[in-house]
Amino acid sequence: MKLVTKISALALLGIVAISCGEKKGAESNEMSDSTEVAMDTVVVDTPNIVGVASANEDFSTLVAAVKAADLVETLSSEGPFTVFAPNNAAFAKLPEGTVENLLKPENAEKLKSVLTYHVVAGKFDSAAVLDAIKDNNGKYSVTTVQGETIVLSLNDGKVMLTDANGGTSTVILADVAASNGVIHAIDSVVMPK
Repeated sequence: MKLVTKISALALLGIVAISCGEKKGAESNEMSDSTEVAMDTVVVDTPNIVGVASANEDFSTLVAAVKAADLVETLSSEGPFTVFAPNNAAFAKLPEGTVENLLKPENAEKLKSVLTYHVVAGKFDSAAVLDAIKDNNGKYSVTTVQGETIVLSLNDGKVMLTDANGGTSTVILADVAASNGVIHAIDSVVMPK
């Protein structure tokens, strides 16, 4: 009987020792599982409107005009802005000598007027523009930073701009993100009165 009691006691002690070892191992695993490894992360800031335009060769004429009109600081500010940005081909459609004439220092105010006519206060992505056009019977007038309006409409599913003189332009690339707004590239320069 003593032998059976001793064996039972040893067996019980073994079970307790094994279960304690498992618990210790579990605690050890819990500690290693909860340990976090710090990793370096690279945060890429989206450039502002001027930065985005400057990084794209198709907007080199626009960027030169923004600099000549002293609008870099304005378009780099917090905003938000929506810019209907003429690409280089849009500026090339203007009558010969127009761009060169607008870039002259004595024409800075006229250039500023033309450029701010392409800017709307607030951030309006393509979904918001489409909703506004649809909610307003197919035409939506927006007031530009310059002070005059541009009429937005749809033609074959594309957003069209009609300026104060009846000239039109088509959005050819929408929703180019910037930290202070959004850019929609257009294929013609729109003109205020």
